Amino acid sequence: MTGRAPRATPAPLLLPLLVLLAACATLLGPAAGASSAADYRYWSFWKGGADGWAYQQVGPAGNVPADGAVDGWRFVLSPDGGQDAPRPGPAPDFAAVCADTAPSGGHKRVAVVLDFGTAQDAPGGEQPPAARSSCASVPTAANSAEVLAAVAAPLRYDSGAMLCAISGYPHAGCGEQVAAGANSGPTGGSSGGGGDGGPSLGLYAGVGAVVLLGAGAVWQARRRRTR
Repeated sequence: MTGRAPRATPAPLLLPLLVLLAACATLLGPAAGASSAADYRYWSFWKGGADGWAYQQVGPAGNVPADGAVDGWRFVLSPDGGQDAPRPGPAPDFAAVCADTAPSGGHKRVAVVLDFGTAQDAPGGEQPPAARSSCASVPTAANSAEVLAAVAAPLRYDSGAMLCAISGYPHAGCGEQVAAGANSGPTGGSSGGGGDGGPSLGLYAGVGAVVLLGAGAVWQARRRRTR
């Protein structure tokens, strides 16, 4: 029994197909990533030191600062990247913040820096208060959540014990997701300008043009084969 071996796809036909696939991936790749990207609004927690601010790797309830420590808080609109979030603006200067607070037996002094972020970070309709610093004099065993409560009430937590508001800011919301690059409002489409991060009409037109060009290249390659 004999038969013909399958014929491989000729290089002149394969090349246009590869070019087509690469062009589509280049056009659609960034758009797909942009449509799924998101930022979050939340209070980020920082530890101050001689080298500036370092992102806290534990939550405030699990961190027990020593006497002379500096706790920093910054309200941010940022990807959920922790240490990549914007740091508090004021410097972590314990001596300056606690200069007027005398040591007390059985207590420790902890400087607390509060940075409420920018107007671009704020939820719609809210205006962030000015940054400020306070010196907390608390029992030596107090954790950072108790330190914060001593100088920045009222605090607001959600049912999962996530810190939502410091000194009543923001008035609503808690770690909500918003479209990447948006200044306010929850994740969702917008009217005009392609501001929702999705592919634009121009992008689809470009992809369509690439498909047509690729189809023409394939047709030309087939014509050459049949001659």
